[in-house]
Amino acid sequence: MSEELASRALREEIRSCRFENVTSGQAMGFVQANLVVVPQAYAFDFLLFCQRNPKPCPLLEVVEAGSVEPQRMAPGADIRTDLPRYRVFRDGVMTEEKTTVQDIWQDDFVSFLLGCSFSFEKPLLDSGLEVRNLTDGVNVPMYRLNIACRPSGPFEGPLVVSMRPFTPEDAIKAALITGAMPEVHGAPIHMGNPAAIGISDIDKPDYGVPANIREGEVPVFWACGVTPQEILLNAKLPLAITHAPGHMFVTDLREEKLKMFRETVR
Repeated sequence: MSEELASRALREEIRSCRFENVTSGQAMGFVQANLVVVPQAYAFDFLLFCQRNPKPCPLLEVVEAGSVEPQRMAPGADIRTDLPRYRVFRDGVMTEEKTTVQDIWQDDFVSFLLGCSFSFEKPLLDSGLEVRNLTDGVNVPMYRLNIACRPSGPFEGPLVVSMRPFTPEDAIKAALITGAMPEVHGAPIHMGNPAAIGISDIDKPDYGVPANIREGEVPVFWACGVTPQEILLNAKLPLAITHAPGHMFVTDLREEKLKMFRETVR
């Protein structure tokens, strides 16, 4: 499969329900995105929430009401069908997971694509670093913190982080590499003692799979795009949709062009 077609081919597999797994390690080199879909009446408040919390919610594209196509990041794609798994929230409760949301789609839905840490895994690998969730073939562990996001309208709640273990030396390298990619969460927010950020048991993530932390390694934590899912539990919107953790929207944008893409948005 040519690199140019990898992202589109994966979305076709997803749309036909032939691929329903996590997308970490898939279509490597292409930017992946978190998804949040809210009714138009709440869209401005959520946009403001993203602007106030750019680490967990780095905004890549907004698909306006009446459209399901991310025209800048994946022309021809369909937000309703092209993620492996979705979560549905009703009145502050995550009610179900689905492989398509066509049957519950509303004309007033506004869709937000947010940068995802899966997008910096290839740069880490290219620099000779091991990415443990890829080595083990599992979803990355994610944790709910005791750190509050800046609120906006009905959107408020705790920060969620993803974690990858490294030796202290490699952790510094990883921080420098990801720090150059603010569009996909940027540098880590914390390294070392999990209790310092409210994690009581590193082996019991709130989302994903526990990581195999080897002797001599430290946990490294990045702000995570699952944060809005915690926020939606508090917001209690009548209906909202997100990706299921680890099941991202894979765009046609190459990672090396991400900075240029974001500069045209500003």
